[in-house]
Amino acid sequence: MVYGLTVLTLGLAFYIHLAKAELFGTTKRNNNGNTPRYAQVIRPSSFAVLDNVPSPTQHNFTTLFYPPGTDAQSLKAKPFLIYDDSFYDIIGSDPTLTLIADGGTDPLFHEATVWYPPSDEMFFVQNAGAPAAGTGLQKSAIIQKISLSQAANIASNGNGTGFVHVTTVNSSVQVVNPNGATNFRGKIVFTGEGQGDNVPPALYLVDPNEPYKASVILNNYYGRQFNSLNDVAVNPRNKQLYFTDVTYGYLQDFRPAPVLPNQVYKFNVDTGALGVVADGFNLPNGITFSPDGKYAYIADTGANAGFWGFNYTKPATLYRYDVNDDGTLDNRMTFAFIDSGVPDGVHCDNKGNVYAGVGDGIHVWNPSGLLLGKVWLGETSANFQFAGKGRMVICAETKLYYVTLGAEGADITNSNYSG
Repeated sequence: MVYGLTVLTLGLAFYIHLAKAELFGTTKRNNNGNTPRYAQVIRPSSFAVLDNVPSPTQHNFTTLFYPPGTDAQSLKAKPFLIYDDSFYDIIGSDPTLTLIADGGTDPLFHEATVWYPPSDEMFFVQNAGAPAAGTGLQKSAIIQKISLSQAANIASNGNGTGFVHVTTVNSSVQVVNPNGATNFRGKIVFTGEGQGDNVPPALYLVDPNEPYKASVILNNYYGRQFNSLNDVAVNPRNKQLYFTDVTYGYLQDFRPAPVLPNQVYKFNVDTGALGVVADGFNLPNGITFSPDGKYAYIADTGANAGFWGFNYTKPATLYRYDVNDDGTLDNRMTFAFIDSGVPDGVHCDNKGNVYAGVGDGIHVWNPSGLLLGKVWLGETSANFQFAGKGRMVICAETKLYYVTLGAEGADITNSNYSG
């Protein structure tokens, strides 16, 4: 009888715990036991059935979704949106989002976000091919960087103190229309989209220290020009470079018609061996690996065809691949379809959660593809990057944001060996 009562008591305690978790979320809150001051809970059940579902002309992937009871102002005021209680662990007890730079109408803050730990700087690039930037055939996009200590000071004092200083990086060999980048052997590999008929897309290896010595490490596929190299990542198991090649330079009128399919490649820098590891995409874009190298995540932004317009029936999708021991990719699986815009830059934290820059900010999923939450910007983020533990920089085209949170980025030293 005592045993039965004990089981009953434990069972009641368990269900009370579940009820509290459903009502209040998990215990990963601030010191007062409350939801963090800049966060709010958005239960998917609140919009499973809507009183009015707008027509496709009113709501599609070019528009933003506002859950019932929210609007642009309320989401901006509390931009950390908790869709699943696991998101408490990711954002920590007091996450913050601070605007640290504003380019006006110039999309200075586009992609290729890379943290360089020795100097604690974040590198990124201007948008290539954007009309507001005047880039493309007219001029190449530029590489830039900021000091994260300066960003942290501004974030701690409030944005009224001013913006960070943005430095232009003039490498010894110009990276023509840079777009993606990754840490590699103590340096940074940039993907260049190329320019016109005679400047081919290429991979560039750049020293992050002045005088920013740079060299081209790849610029063709057996004599053929690539389309316009987009993003690059290091497989943490074999340490080789994997990169996406896509026709965005052509779709934005600064590259000729393609002579290769849109594909994903694997490149061994030491031997020069180059091969295709995945195809069948509309427009392959961002690429990353899980921290253990077990999975590769690749974005397909086919719904956004640049100057050619939008096709809502094309992919706005993240795909997951198994990574085999020999470095090949296998078993493509649909990991997530984006509700706002397309997934562009994609990265993982050290727990294997997946983050993507999309049409309304940053979305976060667990490894099984469950949407855990969002960092709401109300505008597009093409890319972003962790700076170790508890820090992130988000590029949002004309704006640059600094985030403090609980999560830690995947260990870049696993992909950044010396050699």
